[in-house]
Amino acid sequence: MSHAKPVRKAVIPVAGNGTRFLPATKAMPKEMLPIVDRPVVQYAVDEARQAGIEHIIFVTGRNKQIIEDHFDIAPELMSSLSRAGKTAQLSELADMLPTAGSVSFTRQQAPLGLGHAVWCAREMVGDEPFALLLPDMVSHGKRGCMAGLVELYAETGGNILGVEQCALEDVSKYGIVGVGDTVNHGFAVTTMVEKPHPDDAPSNLFLNGRYILQPSIFDKLADQPRGAGDDVQLTDAMVTLSKTETFHAHPYQGRMFDCGCKHGFLEANVAFALARADINALVFDSLKSMIASHERGFGSP
Repeated sequence: MSHAKPVRKAVIPVAGNGTRFLPATKAMPKEMLPIVDRPVVQYAVDEARQAGIEHIIFVTGRNKQIIEDHFDIAPELMSSLSRAGKTAQLSELADMLPTAGSVSFTRQQAPLGLGHAVWCAREMVGDEPFALLLPDMVSHGKRGCMAGLVELYAETGGNILGVEQCALEDVSKYGIVGVGDTVNHGFAVTTMVEKPHPDDAPSNLFLNGRYILQPSIFDKLADQPRGAGDDVQLTDAMVTLSKTETFHAHPYQGRMFDCGCKHGFLEANVAFALARADINALVFDSLKSMIASHERGFGSP
């Protein structure tokens, strides 16, 4: 077992503009788009809390105030629900509300990439390991992906990456890892390659938006040259850090939905709706009816 410092803090970057979802995101952050009845960002926070994270650090941008409001108390709404006797909704809102002082916000003033967003959280993270959850990637399974990363970290220490399998022909879409020695909850990472050609890929295991990183990553990010898209790339900094520190990976047994793209967002809504006992039958019947209509040529134009 590792004697590394515990992972108490999580960084969640929410500064992106959400251009792939315009016009819906013209006035509303993409992180607040709902999957059934909870905003995308809520799933990342719930996953972090399930994994034992005590403090959430949001890296925000302009026009993201609504995210801060979402994780704050709403006295008028609570009072209205109480008067109406809607105890179930009151209880649900109370359960999702973070305890006082357990959520912080910092600003990424310029859109300089994921690596820069992570670097903006350095003062709040301090000199301790931290979890990083990309909220666009929503985990769906018996439990969230981060819990498995925390378990592996307890064994190995160092830096931990969440990974998931993809089809070999799709490796050019992702950051791909090389597979080394097996440990109880994962394996050692031998290499990280960004969007390789299928013939050159070290595996078909891709980085799925969940990380545990040591604070030494901040020094690498501070000096990291701009990479693809003229942004500060987190993967580039991790490759540099891997020359002096260990990286292990935890293969997630559930599924990650990429809610940063339209089809992934729609798939997530269907999957989470079908997993809900209160609405799954209705949703299933509606889907069957719509598919049948589409096959008969009666779909919407």
